[in-house]
Amino acid sequence: MIDALFGSKTRVKLLYLFLNNPGQSFYVREITRKIGEQINSVRRELANMISVGIIVSDSSDNKLYYQVNQQYEHYLALSSIFGDASIKIADQVIEKSKEPIGVETNYISLLKQVPNIRLAVLSGSLVRGSVAPIDLLIVGGVTAPKLKTLIDGIESSEGREINYSVLPYDEFYYRLSVKDKFLTEVLKSKHVVAVDEDNILEKQ
Repeated sequence: MIDALFGSKTRVKLLYLFLNNPGQSFYVREITRKIGEQINSVRRELANMISVGIIVSDSSDNKLYYQVNQQYEHYLALSSIFGDASIKIADQVIEKSKEPIGVETNYISLLKQVPNIRLAVLSGSLVRGSVAPIDLLIVGGVTAPKLKTLIDGIESSEGREINYSVLPYDEFYYRLSVKDKFLTEVLKSKHVVAVDEDNILEKQ
């Protein structure tokens, strides 16, 4: 029924994809895999949605990427229909639970199970609304095999590579104390603290 209201099944699937992943970009073949529609149909609907203004495109590494335009005048209204992670009241995002919007809670559980992680911060494309330069910050003495298993699991779930950084605790603490630009960008953007063994971020 909603297909008829919004024009086509492909368009509805695209709206669900983009409106539940603000700040995240997708290329055409990635989109076709995620929504299970033919590439010609996807290309046609993407062109329609760009002309309306609900999505924008940008090229990188010889690929054209698409993402939702959060400045679009009807963005909040459409998010209230297609965004299944939150409700909108008086133009404000009201979260249904204490878990931040867009965060995969299984990632938090996964990170808590990895030995020697003293701090783990989810951000970037893993957190809805984040504009941080990385998706995952890990602090501690994680062994290479454990780190590879962790990253492989997240990337497999996401269907793409993620940007992550691993820092020894002493280096992290020093960079935090001198207000390092990189850490400041991550922590000032929307993020989720999955692990904080020493409650160091609560003291900031």
